[in-house]
Amino acid sequence: MPFELPENLHPHCGPVAWLLGRWGGRGHGDYPTIDAFEYGQELVFTHDGRPFFHYFSRSWIVDADGEKVRDAAQEAGFLRCHPEGKVELLLTHNTGFVEIWYGEADGGKLDLTTDAVVRTETAKEYAGGKRLYGNVEGDLLYAYDMAAMGQPVQPHLWARLVRQ
Repeated sequence: MPFELPENLHPHCGPVAWLLGRWGGRGHGDYPTIDAFEYGQELVFTHDGRPFFHYFSRSWIVDADGEKVRDAAQEAGFLRCHPEGKVELLLTHNTGFVEIWYGEADGGKLDLTTDAVVRTETAKEYAGGKRLYGNVEGDLLYAYDMAAMGQPVQPHLWARLVRQ
């Protein structure tokens, strides 16, 4: 699906402009403290001309045939863009976390690392992570490595999403 840069795109958002829009697809998850799983996901990045994007993601667990089993994680936040591809990501999760991420965007790649994690008293133990988003052949590929439940940072989620 073709993508055109919006006329009111803030110049600081240029390195992440390729993310704008609605993305959907399937991914995989695994971690030492849980069983491996597959999921469906929708990501949406929007903007209003200021130097940030609004972000929303929802996912659902799927069976081997890709049929929805149950709803899963949701997250919402803001990707704040600064000069020279520097970014900040503020995220809130339905599972009881709030995160601050810092990173850089360049050449169709967005690389982020957590700086701070705050969690509610009912949220699982989660210490931080690393996210890598890439524009590969026009698709959005991403990987999320996580440190949680006493485990060191290691792969947790990965997916390939297509522009909707």
